[in-house]
Amino acid sequence: MWRFSRKKPFFSEEENEKIIAAIREAERQTSGEIRIFVESRCKFVDALDRAVQLFNNLEMEKTELRNAVLFYLAVKDRQLAIYADKGIHEAAGGDYWKKAVKEILSVFSKENITEGIISSVHLIGQALKTHFPYDEEVDKNELPDEIVFGK
Repeated sequence: MWRFSRKKPFFSEEENEKIIAAIREAERQTSGEIRIFVESRCKFVDALDRAVQLFNNLEMEKTELRNAVLFYLAVKDRQLAIYADKGIHEAAGGDYWKKAVKEILSVFSKENITEGIISSVHLIGQALKTHFPYDEEVDKNELPDEIVFGK
């Protein structure tokens, strides 16, 4: 008799909700958008190349101010990348994103991926808030807040 087993999810329901809450909290302070994509293995040698592909597949470039940021994580390969759209990348500058990745790596740990992601979301949110502050008259949630899971 064959037994089928369901793959263990990356996060518990509670962890998933904490990450989504962090995204929503960060986005309440900015017109920018944050998405998280998590998968087991990176299909590319360079995680940034994979993040660019996913950013385009998720149509994140369609935000009005081009201020969306994708946080990409390949859990088993222990790779991460941040890809910022044109508006926020130019506003914050390339050096900011390099420093951000270094800071994220310093708080990230294999033992507590959830807290590492939440810290990353807060850091990304700060850059978005600085350059694209929230305006209640025109701001709308342009992209879903849910985590996107790959294989």
